[in-house]
Amino acid sequence: MNELNLNTLIALLETEDITSLKVKLEKLSNNEVFKKTNGKIKVISNGDVHSVNSDYLLGEINQILETKTIERSRYYLKRLIKSLTEIKTSNINDLNLNRWKEYDDIITDSLWILDKRDKSGAHKGDYWGNFIPQIPNQFLRRYTKKDDWVLDTFAGSGTTLIECKRLERNCIGIELNEEVVKLAKSNIAKEKSGKESVIKVVNGNSAEFDVKAELNKKNVNSVQFIFMHPPYWDIIKFSKKKNDLSNAKSVDEFLKMFGAVLDNTVKFLEKGRYLAVVIGDKYSDGEWIPLGFYVMEEVKKRGLKLKSTIVKNFDTTKGKMNQKELWRYRALAGGFYIFKHEYIFLFQKPVK
Repeated sequence: MNELNLNTLIALLETEDITSLKVKLEKLSNNEVFKKTNGKIKVISNGDVHSVNSDYLLGEINQILETKTIERSRYYLKRLIKSLTEIKTSNINDLNLNRWKEYDDIITDSLWILDKRDKSGAHKGDYWGNFIPQIPNQFLRRYTKKDDWVLDTFAGSGTTLIECKRLERNCIGIELNEEVVKLAKSNIAKEKSGKESVIKVVNGNSAEFDVKAELNKKNVNSVQFIFMHPPYWDIIKFSKKKNDLSNAKSVDEFLKMFGAVLDNTVKFLEKGRYLAVVIGDKYSDGEWIPLGFYVMEEVKKRGLKLKSTIVKNFDTTKGKMNQKELWRYRALAGGFYIFKHEYIFLFQKPVK
C-alpha cells in the first residue's frame, strides 16, 4: 500500500494562482503513489496513518482540476483535507459522512437490482427461503454501529448472523426449526472474524421467545436493529409445526401470527432505531395476494413509521428452476405476470 503525506495537500493551499495549482495536482495524480495501490492509499497525518480509497482521492483531485477559479479550487482542497482529518458520523452508523463518496457500494435508491448472491466465506444458497447476504450487509452498514445488537426473528440458515460476525455486530437469531438451528450454527462457525462478537442462534418461536431473558444474559436491555424475513405464507412449507407461519390456514391467520412476533419483539427495539421486513407476494386461486402490503400495515399498526419501500429483483427460485418456458406459457395462458421482485420495508421506531 502506497503512502501520501497530508502535508503535501496542505502545502497546496499556499499556491497563489490556479494554473500553478493544477500543474502541481496533475503531478500528484500521476505520481507513483497512485500506481498499484490495490484500491487503498495510506494517508499520513501528524503521525497517524489511516487507509483511504484511492479512487475517492483521485476523484476529489480531478474535481479540483476541473475548477475555473483559485477560490473554488481552494474550497474543494480544504474539503478534501477536512475529509482526511475529521470524522463525521451519525448516531446510527459508523459511516464517515465527510468521505461519503467512498461508499459507492451502499445503495440509496429504492430499486435494488442485485445480479449475484454473495457466496463468499460461509454464505451458501442451498437453504430454501434464505435471503441474499447483500440485504443484511446493506442495512447493517447504514443502520448499525460496531458492537450494536441485532435481533433476527426468522434466522434460517444464519445469513444475518454471518454478516453480523463479519461486521462486528452482536446478533441473536431465533429459529423455529431445530434442524435449521444446527445448520445455522454450522454455517456461523465456518465464518472467520478478526474480532469476537456475540453471535448466537437459538431454537424457539419468535412470538413467544423470552427475548428479555436472553438480552439480560448479555447485560443489555434493547437491540438497535431488527431483521424479519418471515415465510411468504405457504409458498414454501418449512415444517409441520402449527406455529410455523408457513402453515397458516388463511392470510388473516398468517397476519395474526406475524403480528404476535411483532408484539413480542418490537418492544425491545431502541427508540429511534430501525426494523426491516423482507417479504414477497403470492398467487392464490388465480388472484394476486398483496402479502407484502398486508405485512407492512401490520407493522404500522404497532406505531412504527414507514421510512422506505424497496423493490428488490429476484430471478429463478428453486421451485421454478429449469421451468422458465413452462412459467412463461402459464403466464400467457393465465393472464398474470411472473414474480420477479420482492419487497423490503424499512421502519423506524418513534423516539416519542
